[in-house]
Amino acid sequence: MHLTIPKDYDPVLSVRDTQEAIKYIRDTFQKELGKELNLSRISAPLFVEKSSGLNDDLNGSEKAVSFTMKEMGDETIEVVHSLAKWKRMALKKYGFAMHEGLYTNMNAIRKDEELDNLHSAYVDQWDWEKVIDESERNVETLKAHVETIFKVIKHMEHEVWYKYPQAVNHLPDKIHFVTSQQLLDIYPNLDPRERENAITKELGCVFVMKIGGRLSDGQKHDGRAPDYDDWQLNGDILFWYEPLQQALEISSMGVRVDEKALHEQLEIEDCLEREELPFHAAILNKELPYTIGGGIGQSRLCMLLLKKAHIGEVQASLWPQEMIDLCEENDIRLL
Repeated sequence: MHLTIPKDYDPVLSVRDTQEAIKYIRDTFQKELGKELNLSRISAPLFVEKSSGLNDDLNGSEKAVSFTMKEMGDETIEVVHSLAKWKRMALKKYGFAMHEGLYTNMNAIRKDEELDNLHSAYVDQWDWEKVIDESERNVETLKAHVETIFKVIKHMEHEVWYKYPQAVNHLPDKIHFVTSQQLLDIYPNLDPRERENAITKELGCVFVMKIGGRLSDGQKHDGRAPDYDDWQLNGDILFWYEPLQQALEISSMGVRVDEKALHEQLEIEDCLEREELPFHAAILNKELPYTIGGGIGQSRLCMLLLKKAHIGEVQASLWPQEMIDLCEENDIRLL
């Protein structure tokens, strides 16, 4: 457990006002996101069959919460880590056309998460996915979608300022782009998290690109599953977060793998056996649309806009008693 206590922290809003603000942000943001990216809201599963290959492996070390069902025999069922793969299947199943997309409320349990101000065992995010042409699998497409998401977040800042001027967090006016290798070149003596903090503190908001592969020092900037994002066309949106004096990741997103990138990344990670799974076989056989997509943290966005010190102030989860006590002593009001 790790907990940062901001000096002279003031939550500003009462718990009840905070709850109203959370609802307002969530309702408004998803409508704006859907409008700007041409996305329709759909329902999505909380759990999937392990054998489908649809669950997200995240960094490869987290274990999914699993169980069996009375009517499903010996089939292992897993609570999703994210819907990165499921969404691409849904685009085909539901007949989405070129440049149409979907978004959904994704809820997950990540039981191995190390708990701190930003990390909870409960994950809530908007997962979105959009059909693109094969020719659009490039950096220009990625950057255009990043800019659009940043624009929607900035618009939300103004909306929240109108309703809660005493509580709003003022955000930078521009997002900057940098690759994970460029970060290593700029800050060779820092580790990946320290590099993110340094560049985000300097620029305010950055999109760190090309995450998953090994850098010139032989290390990865961060782990990424090999079977959804193309490691050459992905990244994270990070804001400098003054209350905690660190970078705050709001979104992980990217152009999704095509058949070539999927095979290459599975080979790098020594898991080519996944090519036999239904989802992976469908990509290799060119049966699924080419897409771009990502996840945007709902609680993280509420934290960012309302300047909260702990993610537990904007979502209901479970925390160690020691953390609960420390938060209460410092006016951090966990839900």
